[in-house]
Formats: sequence, C-alpha cells, structure tokens
Amino acid sequence: MAKSLPPFGWLRSFEAAARHLSFTSAAEEIGLTQSAVSQQVKSLETRLGVPLFMRQARGLALTDAGRRLLPEVDAPLQALAAAMDIVDTGPAKNLLTIATSVSVAHWVIAPRLPDFQARFPGLKVRIHCAIWPDDFHSTRADVEIRFGSARQGGIDAEPLLPNQLIALKSPSLRGELHELPLIEAVGTSGGWQAWAKRVGSAPPPSLYTDTYGMALHLAAHGNGVALVSELLADHALKTGLVERAHPASISSHEGYYLSTAKDKPEALDFREWLLGSLSLPQAGPVAHAGG
Repeated sequence: MAKSLPPFGWLRSFEAAARHLSFTSAAEEIGLTQSAVSQQVKSLETRLGVPLFMRQARGLALTDAGRRLLPEVDAPLQALAAAMDIVDTGPAKNLLTIATSVSVAHWVIAPRLPDFQARFPGLKVRIHCAIWPDDFHSTRADVEIRFGSARQGGIDAEPLLPNQLIALKSPSLRGELHELPLIEAVGTSGGWQAWAKRVGSAPPPSLYTDTYGMALHLAAHGNGVALVSELLADHALKTGLVERAHPASISSHEGYYLSTAKDKPEALDFREWLLGSLSLPQAGPVAHAGG
C-alpha cells in the first residue's frame, strides 16, 4: 500500500520557514500565527522521524534532512502555483468573486447569502476558499476576508466585528464548563490558556483542530466546549445549534479583515450589505488581562 502524504499545510509551512529560516517570517508570509507554523513543522518532523531544523538562539538552521527535503518540496509547490495561474481565467462579467476562509464562507456568508442575492438578483457570486496569501493573489478577488493580525489583514483592510472569543457548546451537552471536554483551535493567540488567566480555571483541552470554524462545528455536534470568534458564532447561536457555555468573553489578538475593490460597484455593495448584517450587539462581559 502506498504511503500517504503529509498534509499540504505542513509542507507549505516547512518550505516557507526553510526559505526565511524563521517561523515568524514564514507565518507573516503564509497568513498563520508563528505558533501554528511551528506546530505544523514539528508535526512534519514527527511524521518523517527526523529533525528538519536546528532551533538556535539566533534563529533556525536546516539539518541535513531539511536541506535534502527543501528542493523536493519547493518544486511541486511552484508547479501548483503555475497550474493555478493557468486555470484561473480571471473575472467574468456580472460576477462578484469573494476570497475567504472556509470558516467565514460556512458560518458567516452562507447563512446570509440568500438575503444578498435577493437584493441583487442579477449578480453571480463566486466564493473561493483561500488558505495561503498566494491563493488570494491568484484569484483576483473583488472582496477578500482574511484571518490574522491587523498586519496580516493587509493595507486598508477593516476589521469585522464583533471580535471577542466566546465559549460555546451544544444545547444537548449538559454540565458546567469545567466539567466538559474543551476544544482548542490551534495556532491562535487566544485559547483556553488565555481564558484561564482572564476568566477562571479550565481543564486542558482534549480535542484540537486548526480553525475556529471546525471548532464551532465540533461543538455543535456535542464534542465539547469550543472557544471561538463571536463573529462566526452569530448564526449558530441564533438558530440554536450552539449556546453559551459561560457568559464571559475574552479579547482576541487575531480577527477577520475585509478588503474591497474600490473600483467595482458590486464589491462596494457587498461590503455595505455585509457590514450592515454584522451589526451585532456585544454579548456578555468582556474579561481583560490585568483588568
């Protein structure tokens, strides 16, 4: 039986870190947090059974195994990027292209999209689920919604609110927060450890995933309590898929940032509609470190 390949994200993080010899610089290029890149590289090393980097006080250095692997990973990544450029034929008439994450497409846009299409019935919409910064560039999207820090959001990007982190669970899951399994969205600055510092003690997470969207999906299916962006949770809360597991919320260092093509009226219409639909009341007290 053929050996399965590691996840694409692990290889992308390794390639970027190897070029920059820095997890921080790789994270800024890719659009992830430094901890997410570091963890993905560590997962790849565990999978391969060899260290790929030497972690030094002054930065990273490739091991012999890392130097051998880099050109083997770099070549197919460049080939994939070239293939995407060939296939992407560019914008069509009367088409609005939105590039965003699966989480935003699933939990924010999809539930509200019927209302937008009812207001603009002649407009076709293409939703491109982008992960890496290269994906955003290659799609030539009219609207982009990126996740990360304000710097990663891009110049002239505006934050989508609310941006607090709240604890959510399925209504069928009984018990207090400290009694229930916790779901952690890996690679974000705000997690259950931050919750414990600002709100109160919490047990170690027992289930890990890489996006707030998946954490919310797992919580809705009764797998535990997820700490996720309030922006994503609005529809799930209103429809009863999840409920608050605790009344408090904590601030987040990352968020979702909207960029709009100023020269396309349809994109400006989408921006105005989206911001209007996200005018949500803040729910629950906000806990801040150090008061």
